[in-house]
Amino acid sequence: MEERWVSPGQTEHDAPLEGALRPTRFDDYVGQSQLKDNLMIMVQASRGRGEAMDHVLLSGPPGLGKTTLAHIIAQERGVDIHVTSGPAIERKGDLAGILSNLGEHDVLFIDEIHRMNAVIEENLYPAMEDFEFDIVIGEGPHARSMKLPLKPFTLVGATTRTGLLTSPLRDRFGFHSRLSYYTGKELQAVVTRSAGILGIQMDSDAALEIASRSRGTPRIANRLLRRTRDYAEVRGNGVIDLEISKIALERLDVDGRGLDQLDRLYLNALVSKFDGGPVGIDTLAAALSEQKDTLEDVCEPYLIQEGYLQRTPRGRMATRLAFEHLGVPMKRKDSQGALL
Repeated sequence: MEERWVSPGQTEHDAPLEGALRPTRFDDYVGQSQLKDNLMIMVQASRGRGEAMDHVLLSGPPGLGKTTLAHIIAQERGVDIHVTSGPAIERKGDLAGILSNLGEHDVLFIDEIHRMNAVIEENLYPAMEDFEFDIVIGEGPHARSMKLPLKPFTLVGATTRTGLLTSPLRDRFGFHSRLSYYTGKELQAVVTRSAGILGIQMDSDAALEIASRSRGTPRIANRLLRRTRDYAEVRGNGVIDLEISKIALERLDVDGRGLDQLDRLYLNALVSKFDGGPVGIDTLAAALSEQKDTLEDVCEPYLIQEGYLQRTPRGRMATRLAFEHLGVPMKRKDSQGALL
């Protein structure tokens, strides 16, 4: 069961473009050098032995290239890739249909695998280990179990929440790696490559400016590049220079440190309404009229990574850097968090 998935912040028009910008070979893939080298070795070794590659689990924040790597693995192995997601596999019959349609050494990519139903997950175990699928024929006292043989395949699972994976599932993957955020230089290379594919004229300074505001994430970098291109074509001469990139990004509410409107609302609420904390996430969510999961999954990882936010046992606290970024003087507090 295949499905089309559009990430937050994308439009239906953006989704085909995202696919066009996706690298198809390891040589074109920018960043994650150690992970890329390990996967290249696994691909070459399995191809040399004529075997299916071991199962691979990729974890990390959204937009870092987990789906892209799954497609590259299939491309480099010269096999087909079958794409689905954890929530899309609702019944045992769905999983049986997917697995039985896999060709020799094909890649099965399951996105958000941590959201898979527990019953479905248990039926996946024998398929991963023995390339067999247990099916029950008949009902009641006449029911009997049969093993459906499967062709050897490679399961590539992607997750943004490794902690939600069960130990039995996690242990059945032969290779597990976490993708890390990209550096500014790596993202500059990503933006430059994407601009070349899209036929955009762009200065190197503009590419670095877009990269520096992309939160270490290639998907965001490509999205900001497309929006900057729109501005350059409508309000400029079609060429993206440093001045055009700055104006376009400011109009998109992305500041010089990559913080968007929701990030700044989060920090403003924490600093202005709650004196920098500590405050619970439920209280912050109510103050912002946002879902708690949105704040935890979208805002907080980057704010913590950049040093604007602390998670403590007593709640969220703004750091000195957050006060400085907002231009608000930091108030002194005692060891219990009370104002002095």
